[in-house]
Amino acid sequence: MIVLIPAYEPDERLVRLVGDLRASAPDVHVVVVDDGSGPAYRPLLDRVRGPGCTVLTYPGNRGKGCALKTGFAYVQRQHPGEAVVCADSDGQHSVADVLRVAAALDAQPADRPATVLGWRSFRGDVPARSVLGNRVTARAFHLTTGLRLRDTQTGLRGYPAALLPWLRSVRGERFEYELNLLLRAAAQGLPVEEVEIATIYLDHNASSHFRPLADSVRVLTPLLLYALSSLAAFAVDTLVLLALHAATGSLLGSVVGARVVSAATNFAVNRRVVFGRGRDRPPFGRSATRYALLATVLLAAGYVLLRALTGLGVGLLAAKVLTEATVYLVGFGAQRRFVFTRPVDRPGTAVAQPLPSGRATRSPHRRPAPLP
Repeated sequence: MIVLIPAYEPDERLVRLVGDLRASAPDVHVVVVDDGSGPAYRPLLDRVRGPGCTVLTYPGNRGKGCALKTGFAYVQRQHPGEAVVCADSDGQHSVADVLRVAAALDAQPADRPATVLGWRSFRGDVPARSVLGNRVTARAFHLTTGLRLRDTQTGLRGYPAALLPWLRSVRGERFEYELNLLLRAAAQGLPVEEVEIATIYLDHNASSHFRPLADSVRVLTPLLLYALSSLAAFAVDTLVLLALHAATGSLLGSVVGARVVSAATNFAVNRRVVFGRGRDRPPFGRSATRYALLATVLLAAGYVLLRALTGLGVGLLAAKVLTEATVYLVGFGAQRRFVFTRPVDRPGTAVAQPLPSGRATRSPHRRPAPLP
């Protein structure tokens, strides 16, 4: 088992965490990734470097996501077959909780291992912004993915060894990376489990490098993209429906015409913006075929429901809103699980590429970080 700790400008809490981990679980190897803290922090990092603890470093701060990917690449190369537990360096995760997540990860079935999240109950003296931010994000995550998680922002996470190539393929360099992992796991139907851990905030989380405004935007951007894409398609569909119905008087023809236009718009936006960019983009032919099949099924269901509502005397606009709200809940889940998935990203199908000695993982937009 490997414990991976990304660190930026750490303090004595990192030294205590590594020391306590080594004392409590001598068989656990610790990997600390210094995310460009600078020369001033080298003496402290040298204190944790040694037998049982490797310190990786690179110049310049690149973000937590980049630090995690650097660590995953190192573990994949130097400790193949080892699972990884990620913990924060600022004292928010006790050794007991790190080992609790490690035990839950070790108990996963070999044929379908799950990611294990350490979820916090947020009881006691917890900063109000932390409680509110976590609850809002968790609720938005559930509404947009269908996966109910109690703590989407936890930094204490366990990943099976089979997931390491997949983890390195997910976009994100900073705090948004960990939420992107959960979004991709939900989209691909990968199992996620939760284990309750203590809620620890020291000095009201003063040591955290999370910037409430800038990093909240980063974290929530994927969720907002999901919602905005669906809202844009709904607006296009409604406007075209009303225009065609006013011009032709045919409900069936108007529904079909509006859905063709809105579906084409929604497919293009989802494939290019929401579900992937560049190398992350789902294959066109496969996703287009599945999207067309799904759109046909939803079109028929939407027409039947719209016909029934208007037949009961509900106005066309109100009936349209009710119909789309119902179809959205079904359609988004099917789109997430059936249309925009990439088989190559599933554990067991992705091929781990060996990394040359002295180099870290290569991300689409950054040079690889040098490793010792």
